[in-house]
Amino acid sequence: MTQSSKLKVVQGTIPFKGYETWYERVGESEPGKAPLLALHGGPGALHNYLKSLDGVAEFGREVIYYDQLGCGNSPTPYLPDLWSAELWQEEIDVVRDALGLDEVHILGQSWGGMLAMQYAISQPKGVKSMVVASSPAEMDLWVSEANRLIDWLPEEHRLAILKGLAEEDYESPEYLAASDVYYKRHVCALDPQPDYVEYSFSRMGDVYHTMQGYNEFMVVGKLSGWDVTPGLPSVTIPTLVTSGVTDEATPLISKQIVDLIPNCEWALLMGTHLVHVEQKDEYNRIVEDFFSRHDND
Repeated sequence: MTQSSKLKVVQGTIPFKGYETWYERVGESEPGKAPLLALHGGPGALHNYLKSLDGVAEFGREVIYYDQLGCGNSPTPYLPDLWSAELWQEEIDVVRDALGLDEVHILGQSWGGMLAMQYAISQPKGVKSMVVASSPAEMDLWVSEANRLIDWLPEEHRLAILKGLAEEDYESPEYLAASDVYYKRHVCALDPQPDYVEYSFSRMGDVYHTMQGYNEFMVVGKLSGWDVTPGLPSVTIPTLVTSGVTDEATPLISKQIVDLIPNCEWALLMGTHLVHVEQKDEYNRIVEDFFSRHDND
C-alpha cells in the first residue's frame, strides 16, 4: 500500500519484558479527535495487513500501529511460556502509557478483536470506543463454524481438508489446494492479495503455532477453550462489531458479541475476513463515523 505523502509518520520502540515493542504513528489528530490504536490479528501476524486503516488518518485522526511482542518488528526468541493472551493484554497498557494515549479509540481485527474484548472486560480508563473486527468471543464457536464452512466446500476439497486434519498432514497438495479454496472464500477474496497483506501473513510462524495451531480449522494451541462471553455484559465501552458476509467470523459469531455487549452496534459488509481491505473506503468511513460519535464521551 502506498502511504499518503501528506501523512506524518513516526516510528520507535518501547521496552517491554526485556525486549522491544515496535510502533508506528501515522498522521496527526485534529482537535477533539482521539487517536486510534490498532491491534493486529494472528496471533502472530504483523501490523502491515491493517495498513488500509491509513485511510482513517486521512480523516484527521492519528492511527497507531504496533507489532505485538514476538511478532514482526518486535522479535523475541522462541518463548512459548511467555506468549499468552495476558501478556499481550498487558502490552496494550505499556504502549498506551509510553505514547501518552490517555484517551484513545481501539480497533482490533480477528485475534486483535479478541484481545480488545479481553482488555475491555478489565474496565480500562480512557477508551472512548472499540471496534471488534471479524473476531470470535469464544474459540469453541469459532471451531464449530469453521467446520460448518468446510461442509459447504466442494466435496473433493471438503474431504481433503478432513483427511489432512485427521492425519495431521498439512502439506499434501490436496490439502493445500482445498485450504486455498477455503481461504479465498472466507479469509481474503482478493487475488492477488495486496503486497502489504501478503507480507503480514507470509511471516506468521511460532507465535501462531503456539497460540492457534497449524490452521484456521482447529485450535490446538494455548487459545484452545478461550472464552470471554461471561464478561461481555460488563463492557461499558461503546462497541461496534464489523464483519463480512462470507467471513470466517460468521454472522453467528458476530451476533453472539452483539447480543452480549450492551448497546453494541454491528456493520455487516460484503466481504470476507479481510473486509477492511476488500471494502477499505467504505470500511474506513464507517469506523471513522463511529469514532466521531464517541470522541466527546
